[in-house]
Amino acid sequence: MKKIGLIIVAALGVGILTPVIVQSGGKGFLPYESRASIKNGQEIYEQQCASCHGAQLEGAKNWREPDEEGMAQAPPHDESGHTWHHPDMQLFQITKYGTAKIVGQGYKSNMPGFEDVLSDQDIVDVLAYIKSTWSKKIIEMHNQRNG
Repeated sequence: MKKIGLIIVAALGVGILTPVIVQSGGKGFLPYESRASIKNGQEIYEQQCASCHGAQLEGAKNWREPDEEGMAQAPPHDESGHTWHHPDMQLFQITKYGTAKIVGQGYKSNMPGFEDVLSDQDIVDVLAYIKSTWSKKIIEMHNQRNG
């Protein structure tokens, strides 16, 4: 089984370090057992995510229905939602680039991309925090989606 992790790769000719996430099975790359990542992720979640997804990760009240403008509402990130149904890389891409850009085909969502707001590590930490709140059973099922 190949290892999964965050690799720092030097950009050729520029000398800038760029984080690249590599995923290929197992538990995924979210450090949901790292106290430092969870703490950082929780702080960022409270600042950047809770206003839409809820302080307790509960999501919008009628999240399964589009809002008045036809936009998808913020789903819960707790076990009642579908966050855990998606592998780490997809969660990372949705957070970095925004739901509409990843889903495409005219999908409407208020979920912005955080590419210009958060570092890749901050995005990983937010997702690690979210995952750390799930039960062992849900974590195991999510880990299988990364395999």
